[in-house]
Amino acid sequence: MGSHDDSFRFELADRAESAARAAADRLASIHVDSIRVAATKSSRTDMVTEADHATEAQLIATLTAERPDDAILAEESGRRVGTSGVTWIIDPIDGTTNFVYGLAGFNVSVAAMIDDVVVAGVVVDPIRGETFRATRGDGATCNGTLLHGSSTAELADALVGTGFSYIPERREAQARVVAELIGEVRDIRRIGAAALDLCSTAAGRLDGYFESGLKPWDLAAGGLIAAEAGCAVTGLDAAEPDGRLVVAAPPAIHRELRAALRQIAAGGLDVEAASARSGPEFGRLEP
Repeated sequence: MGSHDDSFRFELADRAESAARAAADRLASIHVDSIRVAATKSSRTDMVTEADHATEAQLIATLTAERPDDAILAEESGRRVGTSGVTWIIDPIDGTTNFVYGLAGFNVSVAAMIDDVVVAGVVVDPIRGETFRATRGDGATCNGTLLHGSSTAELADALVGTGFSYIPERREAQARVVAELIGEVRDIRRIGAAALDLCSTAAGRLDGYFESGLKPWDLAAGGLIAAEAGCAVTGLDAAEPDGRLVVAAPPAIHRELRAALRQIAAGGLDVEAASARSGPEFGRLEP
């Protein structure tokens, strides 16, 4: 990461938090009856609202107002090249379906990456009024309280989170994986927002989490928060998470959860995304 010191990473985290909190406050003020779906993407269930576009524009404007040379990787507008070495990874509304239906379980996610390493991440839940934050090497917090992950030591006692693709045939395959795994764990939850699942794992509200097909903006901030809370955040086989599968859990059950998913994959069920992404697309997440 070159010569960037701790104070610079804290500065980036402060900028991410300020931008994400302002955007979340705006989302919290929007009444469900005024939400307008602007388009769909990969399928008719993969919705984009006018608020997604407006929130993303607000975040980009805030983050680049004093740092115009930073790069941007955002869910709706894609990639903008920069020259500073810093890339902001933005998900304006993670959990858009929940947002559209007036349900809890959506958030604003902002991460900063330097030289392909995620160094700061903030996830703001406007409904619960919670701000999750991590700076690489400095731990993770929720509203200022340090996070440590779950103390569960056996997979059989674990409450595990997951998510499903917007593509019907992939969702069906993922449901079959859940059917195979559910007998091995206490229970499974599907909240509908990857960043909040990762933050819930960091906070010990979930004992573990897995999902295939995540994009960089789904993983960057929440993944760092989980890692800094002491959780292992990996792929199915590789040390680094990728688009095939992300597995997050405290070390006591991570190996067992990953082994169970490997066994399911060996049995012929698909736990991999159609197109894998790895390496700097996600950024390294280890503490």
